[in-house]
Amino acid sequence: MQTEAQNRIEIVDVSPRDGLQNEQRVFSTREKLELIDLGLRAGVKRVEVTSFVNPKRVPQMAGAEEVCEGLPKRDEVDYIGLVLNMRGAERAVAAGLDELGAVCVASDTFAGKNQGQTRNESGHSAAAIVALAKEYGKRSSVTIGAAWGCPFEGEVPAENVLELARIAAEAGADEISLADTIGVADPWRVTSLFNQLRVVTGDIPLRAHFHNTRNTGMANAYAAIEAGVTTLDASFGGIGGCPFAPAATGNIPLEDLLYMAERAGIKTGMDLARSIEAGQWLAERLQGRTPGMLIRAGAFPQTGADEDTSEASATG
Repeated sequence: MQTEAQNRIEIVDVSPRDGLQNEQRVFSTREKLELIDLGLRAGVKRVEVTSFVNPKRVPQMAGAEEVCEGLPKRDEVDYIGLVLNMRGAERAVAAGLDELGAVCVASDTFAGKNQGQTRNESGHSAAAIVALAKEYGKRSSVTIGAAWGCPFEGEVPAENVLELARIAAEAGADEISLADTIGVADPWRVTSLFNQLRVVTGDIPLRAHFHNTRNTGMANAYAAIEAGVTTLDASFGGIGGCPFAPAATGNIPLEDLLYMAERAGIKTGMDLARSIEAGQWLAERLQGRTPGMLIRAGAFPQTGADEDTSEASATG
């Protein structure tokens, strides 16, 4: 049963960053801003707008400053920039973003390939970014990547994750997130790890970031909510994934997550119909190659023109 505290969740729109970064098609600055605007129209209050990385490694994230310059001014919206090092953090601050999203990785091999560091070095780098955010009056979040598994080392010990969480908590991060970077988590391990994490992080808000590589993303989101997580990442249409993770197939679709939450009576402050429209906008530009289900099936119950009353479709 849901507790009163779990009757509301926040959905962070990661479409413009984690969503686009793994697509072959490179979106223009204008298209990125249009995508962000579609999310705002759907009721998004936190959006990961870009990452400050070398565009030679991630071409889709080129023009980060231009995107930030074109963002509409909204007092009620927090714009997040993903940063992997101090140089990226300084760029995010200069670009005027509200929040710095630092990243550390729970396995040495993946941390080395992703950031050129050991896992502990990545944790201390994230702590330094948190300190910089505080210096400039910015909000900070720390995401622990490969929290449930590494493509190079296999299973990741929970203690690796908890050690990084301790570093982030001691640095004063405003939020700590666990990311299933390669989509290997299952609901039981999600519950277990978040329960262990809470012992380390205390009252620091927790966030979850799931990829749907093995079709467990939505089940994992449900498990995280049941474990008391109140903020989840998602992308319209379910696009995205880590460019350095083998066989990445996407995030959990934002509109699908929203539908599940609404059916459970969990409030999000978002509009389902407008969220579906955002997913469909992406599907049109990606020639239909989006994994989201709701942009095909529609919401339920359907009304008006969405209804199919033909006898041929009355049985399944």
